[in-house]
Order: sequence, then C-alpha cells, then structure tokens
Amino acid sequence: MRALFVFVLALGWLVSSPAHAADATKPHSHQGILPNYAKSTAPPPVPDLTADDLAALDRGETVRMQIEVESGGRGVAVQDIAAPPDVVWSKITNYPMYTTWVEGVYACNVYEKAGEHIKAYFMIGAMGVKVEYFIDHIYRPSQGYMTWTLDYTRESDLEDSVGFWRVMPHPSKPGWSRVYYSVDVRLRGWVPGFIESMITKKGLIQATEWVKRESEAATATP
Repeated sequence: MRALFVFVLALGWLVSSPAHAADATKPHSHQGILPNYAKSTAPPPVPDLTADDLAALDRGETVRMQIEVESGGRGVAVQDIAAPPDVVWSKITNYPMYTTWVEGVYACNVYEKAGEHIKAYFMIGAMGVKVEYFIDHIYRPSQGYMTWTLDYTRESDLEDSVGFWRVMPHPSKPGWSRVYYSVDVRLRGWVPGFIESMITKKGLIQATEWVKRESEAATATP
C-alpha cells in the first residue's frame, strides 16, 4: 500500500510540475554552477585508502569516501575489478548498453564525438518520474580518467551535474583495475529529491557495481 501511495504521489508531482526543461534546441540557463574537473588537465584527485578500506576492497566490497571540493564534501566510490583498464573503459563508454546494464536508465545514446569529447543523452527515472539531460564527457583513457559536466549548449532537466571516473591498473594485482567514481548533482525545482539520491548516494554504489559485473563477465574464463 505504501509503495502504491509513493507511486501515486510521484505521478501527482510530475503532473503538477512545470513542463520539462530538457530541450536539445536551446542552451542551458547557465554555463555551470558546480565546481567541475573539466577545467583542469590533471586527473581528478582521489582520497587515500586506509588499511580498513584496502581490506574491504580485497573482500570485493565497494568503499564510499569523501573528497573536499570548493562547495564542500563530494562522495567517491572505490571498487577493485578483476579486469584490465581497457576492458573497464569499454564498458563505461558503451552508452547504448546502459539501458540493459544500469537500473533506472530508460534511454542513453551518443549524439556527438569530437576529439576528447563524448556527448551523450540520458533519460533516467524512478517511481514514474523521468528526467532527461545531456552530458559532455572529456575522455582521457591514456591518463586514466574521464570527467564530465552538463552539455551547456543544450537544456537539461538537471540544474547541473559534474563528476569523474578514474580507472588505474591495480597496484598489486596484475590484470586488475582500481576504479574511482564520483558525481555531484543539483536539481531543478520540479525534480523530486529521490532522483538526486538515485544519482548520487545510491548511484555511487550501483555505478561501480555494474561496471565490475560487466567487466568481470567479459574477462571470465569459459
């Protein structure tokens, strides 16, 4: 009964809210309000791992941590994956498969590639609410990282979104990778808070888990 109530509430929120802002033909209302990593040519910073963190990673667990940025703390998920970096990157950048691999992704496709930039459209949702947005990734696999912001040349339902992936060879396990993932989001007024949780708090763990699952499946010995 409670699930039905929440679902009806979400639909009511969506119906009573203003029309979606997402529009590929219009620029976003600003050029970024969150501190982002795309302005730097250096890899995004990652936190130091404690002995307890390393033990958790050895058990196959995801470790959640915080890093400090201009606006305060930002969550980071860390995961060890039994696959080399090139395989891990092949999963992260296979955007058309996100609808199959990633819970809550209804649509995802690349609409532009130019140099280091990969621009992709996303539609995500939960409890009847769907949100559309456009992401501009800067992909530097030779340096072990990818950063992103919104594509500010297009209007997104999100107010802002920034983040990064770092994929590095594991320091002690040949053929493995250590993966770091971080995302920060600001919502528009009509978007309910559970969407933010889906992308950030819950999304931190899910993102590294699906990448681990798909990467290790691709390298598993028959």
